[in-house]
Amino acid sequence: MTKIYNFSAGPAMLPAPVMQKAQSEFLDWQSMGRSVMEISHRSQEYIAVAETAEQDLRELLTVPDNYKVLFAQGGGRGQFSALPMNLKMRADSAEFLLTGSWSVGALKEASKFLKTNVVGEIVMQDGLSTVPSITAAQVDQKSAYFHYCSNETVDGIEINNIPDSGDVPLVVDMSSNILSRPIDVSRFGVIYAGAQKNIGPSGLSVVIVRDDLLNFAMPETPTFLHYKTMADFGSMYNTPPTYSWYLAGLVFKWLKEQGGVESIAQTNAQKAALLYDCIDENGFYLNKVHPDFRSKMNVTFHLTNTNLDTTFIKESEQAGLTALKGHRNVGGMRASIYNAMPIEGVHALTKFMRDFARRHK
Repeated sequence: MTKIYNFSAGPAMLPAPVMQKAQSEFLDWQSMGRSVMEISHRSQEYIAVAETAEQDLRELLTVPDNYKVLFAQGGGRGQFSALPMNLKMRADSAEFLLTGSWSVGALKEASKFLKTNVVGEIVMQDGLSTVPSITAAQVDQKSAYFHYCSNETVDGIEINNIPDSGDVPLVVDMSSNILSRPIDVSRFGVIYAGAQKNIGPSGLSVVIVRDDLLNFAMPETPTFLHYKTMADFGSMYNTPPTYSWYLAGLVFKWLKEQGGVESIAQTNAQKAALLYDCIDENGFYLNKVHPDFRSKMNVTFHLTNTNLDTTFIKESEQAGLTALKGHRNVGGMRASIYNAMPIEGVHALTKFMRDFARRHK
């Protein structure tokens, strides 16, 4: 049987050992004769799961003590709404850096609750997408927050340098590159991430929020979206997505076993280099992002001869390389190589790409 490598952008593949562990415990968790999804979220046994998952995440990202870690429902889009509602009472406006589909989505949703200002957006430099540097002088220091997306899943753009927002709380959507490399959490007011890329299954999101930002929610904020309420109730004001939270905890354990974020970052850099080298080597494939901003998680590329797109997808699937079709808004191809993608999968893809290029010159 052909080995299958899943390059889906999300919901994405999970580490095989995590899936095997979950499978072995599915019907009988901790010898209880029940699945973990069948027990009360307020039981002593499940609270231990939740607390361990939070502690492991704190250790992986070195989260300071003056930050709350929340496990929420609604994914990244849910936070598009929750974020402005929770910070509106700081000020009635927010600043945005637009680098692709997801940062645009965050701005559109925020505009329902407060005034929005675009500080910077993608520019084309020699035909390549480039992200402008942002300094504090460009940011309205009276705004509620400054928002950007550190990795644009659709567009294959990643920002490695943290923007300078001055005294304005910096908010980042890290849905598709959280836990892929070390970050200085203390630089941010809020970090949020949908789970379905590097954390676990869809439906769950993680929010890391600085304590001093917990009391700025607009009065109309729904109670279960209120960061202060979520913090006070240990993310259990309402029934959380317990199975997704449990699986996220298994992913955190797996990541620690790999050597943590520092170690996985080295592997991710190797995987990305292998794939971009293949794209760049002979002109058959093309990446349209400036090298400084190429994503290590979502590698987008086009075939120079677009008439071969359908053939490429068909043959790649036959070779066990699935979900390589690019997003409908940008076309081309996209290989998502999150933490769970083994380097063997990238080797298999580059081998196929070189063979395909040789056969279809």
